[in-house]
Amino acid sequence: MHAETVTPTDSAARADPPVLRLGRTGRWVRIAVTVLGAALLLAGTLVGQDDDFPFGPFRMYATADRLDEPVTDTRLSAVDASGRRFALTDDATGFRRAEVEGQLPRFEKHPELLSGLATAYARRQPGRPRLVRIDVVVRLIELRDGRPTGKYTQRTVVSWSAR
Repeated sequence: MHAETVTPTDSAARADPPVLRLGRTGRWVRIAVTVLGAALLLAGTLVGQDDDFPFGPFRMYATADRLDEPVTDTRLSAVDASGRRFALTDDATGFRRAEVEGQLPRFEKHPELLSGLATAYARRQPGRPRLVRIDVVVRLIELRDGRPTGKYTQRTVVSWSAR
């Protein structure tokens, strides 16, 4: 490898580029964009929902439940063609529980959409009997001082049955 040392001379030395100042129009554009962004953020904070992010709140970690209020636990229960009932896990379908919870209002309106979970299960579990029923079960776990008491209530919020 060859290294060369260069000593700049006065004529070869480069001057720093001049500082460019923003013109009047540029300043007003930046001010307008900043005010617009702040207004959208304020409006989203006051009346927005999580779907309006980044101009609406992203409340997932911004709130805390009371220590004595029940905690929601959403579960999937399945029945296969042999009549066996079991918990339908993330690993069995490839769908995370959060994805199911996020789509719960759609599943409640259109239970037939749960058939997609049955299809995913069949693809991931090719040697197992096909699913003939899927239930979305919401369990409310009772807390006292932020700790589970061991008591819970649950209800099936939507069901799908194969034809």
